[in-house]
This record gives sequence, C-alpha cells and structure tokens, in this order.
Amino acid sequence: MPWLNGLARAEALIALLWVHVLRYVALQVFSAQHDGFPISDGGAMEIVVGDVAGAVIAFAAIALLRRRSRLAIPLMWLLAAETAYDTVANIHNGIQEHLMGAASGITWMILVFFVPMVVVSGVLLVWQLYARRNEELGSARERDMRTGGTPLRRAF
Repeated sequence: MPWLNGLARAEALIALLWVHVLRYVALQVFSAQHDGFPISDGGAMEIVVGDVAGAVIAFAAIALLRRRSRLAIPLMWLLAAETAYDTVANIHNGIQEHLMGAASGITWMILVFFVPMVVVSGVLLVWQLYARRNEELGSARERDMRTGGTPLRRAF
C-alpha cells in the first residue's frame, strides 16, 4: 500500500496495530451468548482470551514503537502468530459448534466487518515487518531530514 510506504516504519506499524487494540470487542460474545447466540462457554472463553490477549500485545507494541524500541518487533511477530492461530482456531470452533449462520445484530457486524479488518491488518503487518525489516523505526520527519526530501502529504 503506497500510503503505508509513505509513512515511517513505526508510524505504518502503529496504524496497523490500532485495529488489533480494538479486539477487546470480542467481550461482546458474552452478551450475545446471553441473548441466544448458541456458543458454548468454552468456545466463548477461547474467543475472548485470544482476542483480549491480541489487544494487549498490540497495545504494548504501540507503546514500545512510540519509544522507538526495537523490542516492539518481536512483539509484533508474536501478535501476527497469535492472530493467525486465533483466527484458525475460532473458525474451526465455529464450524464445530455450527455457528456460521447463527450470528445476528452486533455479532454479525463484528464477524462481517471487524474480523476481516483484523485479518487484513494482520497480513499487512507481516508484509510491513518483512518488507521493511532493514529500515529504522524513525519518524517520517526524521527520514525526510536524512534523505533531504520534502515531507510527504498525509491522506486522512
């Protein structure tokens, strides 16, 4: 994505990580279960533990990136692995519990809109981690000063 490449490495990674910080939305599964979503207690707990863990890892990685700490890099690789495992495990459990057509309301919106955002941002995170592995974590301003270029306009 050209927009991500226009940002400093840390800023591009932080933009992708914010999607994962919002994964605490998985706590909604308890409310959905109470309102009739037919998920087992174990299945709900597995979803919540995986997504809340992902949210905590993402938030910690953002804090480390803001300090330009290289410790953020292995933490983001851990997040990528955790997200991949969590996604596959949740799909598997959803199939076993026959949940794929049972979602409605907010649960449906999370499954249709937010989960794909998490998956896409996870793929982009891995791409940024790998493709820009030799780049420093410095800010775009720092990068522009080193290269003598003019700052790139941000499209928000």
